[in-house]
Amino acid sequence: MKCYYYLSPTLEDAGRASDNLHNSGVKDWFIHIVTKDEAGLQRMNLHSANYVETLGFVHDGLIGAAIGLLLGSTFAGFISATEPFGADVPLIAYLGIMLLLTCFGAWQGGLAGISKENKKLGRFHDEIEAGKFLILVYAHLAEEGKVHAMMSSLHPESLFVGLDPFFYNPFCGPKLV
Repeated sequence: MKCYYYLSPTLEDAGRASDNLHNSGVKDWFIHIVTKDEAGLQRMNLHSANYVETLGFVHDGLIGAAIGLLLGSTFAGFISATEPFGADVPLIAYLGIMLLLTCFGAWQGGLAGISKENKKLGRFHDEIEAGKFLILVYAHLAEEGKVHAMMSSLHPESLFVGLDPFFYNPFCGPKLV
């Protein structure tokens, strides 16, 4: 499954594109729209992008978890080397220290990421702020050609601006067109 990015100039154009995508077999759950005009999306019964798509908490949470794991491993190694609690500390205690600091890092990273825009959307920030509508279409392999052909022929006003073959990976951005 890949994520196609289309930039639409108006809410009406985004609504027509969504309707045509539904008519071509794409389900509601696979069409999300990123915009400042959330009220307009509600009025037209269009699916808004969710927090995972718009905020950076997954990306930053994973970075925080990696930092926490590194710090936890370092701290557990220090405890093991200096033996402040004696030589009979079980392995589970060291693993607990590592797990605790990994979870704390993920939590801290997630909290930092909530206040940031998803890095995948950063490239489209100016257009979204200018009032345009970014349509995210998740298409299975069998639907990809049909979706792109339909959008190109029926909605030339909605520009194809990117393709994300690894949408589930928060560290990879879309390939811009």
